[in-house]
Amino acid sequence: MKRFHLLLLALCLNFSSWSQTPSPIEVVLESFITGLNNPVGITNAGDDRLFIVEQHTGRIKIYNSSGVYQATFLDIGSQVTGGSEQGLLGLAFHPQYANNGKFYVNLTNNSGDTEIREYTVSADPNSADASSAVLLLSIDQPFSNHNGGHIAFGPDGYLYIGMGDGGSGGDPQNNAQNNASLLGKMLRIGVLGNGTYFIPGDNPFIGDVGTPDEIWATGLRNPWKFSFDREAGDLWIADVGQNAWEEVNFTPASSTGGENYGWRCYEGLHTYNTSGCAGAGTYTFPVDEYSHSGADGFCSITGGVVYRGSMFESFVGTYFFTDYCDGRIYAYQSDGGGGFTEIIANTNGNFGYVAFGEDSGGEVFIADIGGTIYRLVDPCDDFNPTISLVGGEFEVAGGGVAYWWYQDDVLIPGANAVTYAPTAPGLYYCVVDDGGDCVKQTNTLEYALFGGVPGCTYDAADNYDSQATVDDGTCTFTLVSPCPGDLDSNGLVNTNDLLLFLGAFGQICGE
Repeated sequence: MKRFHLLLLALCLNFSSWSQTPSPIEVVLESFITGLNNPVGITNAGDDRLFIVEQHTGRIKIYNSSGVYQATFLDIGSQVTGGSEQGLLGLAFHPQYANNGKFYVNLTNNSGDTEIREYTVSADPNSADASSAVLLLSIDQPFSNHNGGHIAFGPDGYLYIGMGDGGSGGDPQNNAQNNASLLGKMLRIGVLGNGTYFIPGDNPFIGDVGTPDEIWATGLRNPWKFSFDREAGDLWIADVGQNAWEEVNFTPASSTGGENYGWRCYEGLHTYNTSGCAGAGTYTFPVDEYSHSGADGFCSITGGVVYRGSMFESFVGTYFFTDYCDGRIYAYQSDGGGGFTEIIANTNGNFGYVAFGEDSGGEVFIADIGGTIYRLVDPCDDFNPTISLVGGEFEVAGGGVAYWWYQDDVLIPGANAVTYAPTAPGLYYCVVDDGGDCVKQTNTLEYALFGGVPGCTYDAADNYDSQATVDDGTCTFTLVSPCPGDLDSNGLVNTNDLLLFLGAFGQICGE
């Protein structure tokens, strides 16, 4: 399989002269499915199949767990408009699909408007009944862009529908801040599996005169992709920006809805058009943003899923996203203090990533608009180099073909062998290249004694300084004096040593 190596590092790396430590995460993109036509959706039906949505053909295709084509599940190409950002855009399977066979699509019809339809699978599990279509919801679209398109069932069992602001540029109709419009919103409805839908009783705008009850949150520009953390239940929304800022919005599972994410008053954290806007405290601002300015060529965020699979432990709990034009992979992780840390993939990237998705086991895939689906893989999963201190010298165990030694987080010039003899107290580790796709940092050890003690291993002290004591590590050794008669250790054997000896003569040791 073809692989693209994406190192998630804080800064750009030069393997010939390593200057930074690697991040805890490394990603390989492994080619999984090829030959698709504008794939924009990846999902599963709770079994081992992957369902791929093709935007412009109006087809949903099925592939098995090995990436082998099985069948075309649904073909409604004649019923969708496939130009601009329109087409067949979203697919979601009912939480009880195994029992009721119901699934839902988001499409742009031949009039250019959004439709949410319900379908039923046929007697053949690899074929939908195209004649079973029932229109649940239709939304007029004033322009051909910013359709949103993604749909997904939340952990509460309700169907969430991401709606763009209606398009053009700058939201000229101010739909996102107009609560009378379904555009620029996150919608939330209940589906009964009988061709109808209902309003969940806890939707936040019920009873608000002039506001449709379907609205869950407002102030979105184009939530092209969003997802729920299948374990924590949190909602992550990647909202495409105007001309300057892309943003990631985070909504905890405890949310009761009603968030206003700010557009068009704000683009990211920055004011855009504040005419008629409320105070800043009214809005829910993104947890992350990035700018179009600079040489990176950013243009449009593509979200994004939290990894909850079982194959790669280092990925667990990480939110992955990318940018359509830049193509580097971003990893977003909890910092343990209520915030998040962003790690950037500093490789060449790839133009045209448009969607992430999961299989039933939580493994993550990414779609390239050119027709390829890749699987995210951890190249370091089975590579775990370690260092130990033996005989006053550090040594790497566990393999590797190239080494870069560090003292106190500073690269040691010329220290590129499998062993390193320290010359000063400090915290030491090694960055090791496995010769394939993985570069990984070892454990850190403290060298607290000049020369060390043969046979002893020293682990880093939490409160390290040059006089720090050893935290863990035990050893047995014998001290041998080069001048055993020098009892007062002044470098001479004289009368003082004799007096010390006579003073202790007859003493029983241990008392």
